[in-house]
Amino acid sequence: MKKNGENSLDRREMLKASAMALCGSLLAGEAAEAYPKAVNANSSPSKLKITDLRVATLVKPGPSPCPIIRIDTDQGVYGLGEVRDGASPTYALFLKSRILGEDPLKLDKVFRKIKQFGGHARQGGGVCAIEMALWDIAGKVYNAPVYALLGGGKFRDKIRLYADTTESDDPKIYARRMKERKEGMGLTWLKMDLGVEMVASTPGTVTNPTDINQWEANQLPHPLLGMEVTDKGIAMLEQYVAAVREAVGMEIPLSMDHLGHLGVKSIIRLGKAYEKYNLSWMEDVIPWNYTDLLKQISEQSPTSILTGEDIYLKEPFQVLCEKHAVDKIQPDLATAGGILETHKIGDMAEEYGVPMALHFAGTPVCCMANVHCAAATQNFLALEHHSLDVPWWSSIVQEGAKTPIVNRGWIEVPDRPGLGVTLNEDVVRQHLAPGTSYFEPTPQWDNERSWDRLWS
Repeated sequence: MKKNGENSLDRREMLKASAMALCGSLLAGEAAEAYPKAVNANSSPSKLKITDLRVATLVKPGPSPCPIIRIDTDQGVYGLGEVRDGASPTYALFLKSRILGEDPLKLDKVFRKIKQFGGHARQGGGVCAIEMALWDIAGKVYNAPVYALLGGGKFRDKIRLYADTTESDDPKIYARRMKERKEGMGLTWLKMDLGVEMVASTPGTVTNPTDINQWEANQLPHPLLGMEVTDKGIAMLEQYVAAVREAVGMEIPLSMDHLGHLGVKSIIRLGKAYEKYNLSWMEDVIPWNYTDLLKQISEQSPTSILTGEDIYLKEPFQVLCEKHAVDKIQPDLATAGGILETHKIGDMAEEYGVPMALHFAGTPVCCMANVHCAAATQNFLALEHHSLDVPWWSSIVQEGAKTPIVNRGWIEVPDRPGLGVTLNEDVVRQHLAPGTSYFEPTPQWDNERSWDRLWS
């Protein structure tokens, strides 16, 4: 009995082992089937190296010029990025020697190497352009859209847009234009620029020192100018908002920007005057670095306050969110640090209950970087678009030439690898900045060197 029992146990163990082996082989087969086979045939990821950085600077109506960069590799895979609108391509070009020979798939390592050379506003443009292009390369190599590589997939399949509208001194005409944005273009979020210059020609509307020169008007921060709006000025400005709300209704979100370089008290008074119109936010009312003043405004204004388009990296946003100095934030991905850093900013802000809109005014290249980031970030509200009235904007990329990128106020999140766009060379060449070329070699930037470490 014992012997037969032992044989029986041996057979059971053998059958069990055979079954496990069979199951393992099946699972291995399933794993092999699930493993991505469509990796870019031109690429051997472990040996990929950056070989060049080139620029094509495009001009368009609205914020411009827009320098598009292309990072080339030794295996034929390239990535597109964009320096922020209005910035010099030099912000990217002087970083070329620091990324040549690097593996573009070591994206965070490269970013940490160059991020010290970025800065607030347009000074962050070069670092951000390179970061976008590296994500484009990574997506092409691994045959995945950028949103899928950010770590959590996507929260939404399409991205809501909002846009400003051409002003008019006549409140009824301004309101009619806003209504066309809603009903004609299908926007589900609106923005109006409404500054004191709209009423300043009427006596008794604005108090400000005489003979302010051009430098003072453009370079001095708002609180230092001594400009205040009067009750009469506020009443006239309110007529514009009332006309717009009457035309578009109270249901659609309505934001406001470019209030003028006013003092803190005037901003608070405007926030109270606009309360009945339920604005989604008043934007960049004073420079973002005046944290305590922003907090004072936010606490006393019933209208929400938003800022962020000129902030580089996550840390300053965290200060604003921790202190609840603003109600909403609005990074510009081409300043804030690129796709991953902006995603991190959104995740950080969410922990403090702060939602995030995205500022954007460039070409479809940077637009798609924003779309992927917005898709993958939970607290996202809406993405700005400054080129709704530029008929050839979508045609800058091949995908947009076939089907317009914007559809009734939304952009579909692409599932194509990388950013999901390919430049339409003919269109880009037609709109190059005068005196510039289309992705010519840049050997003059190959050997820029310095001792870059920030500590001894």
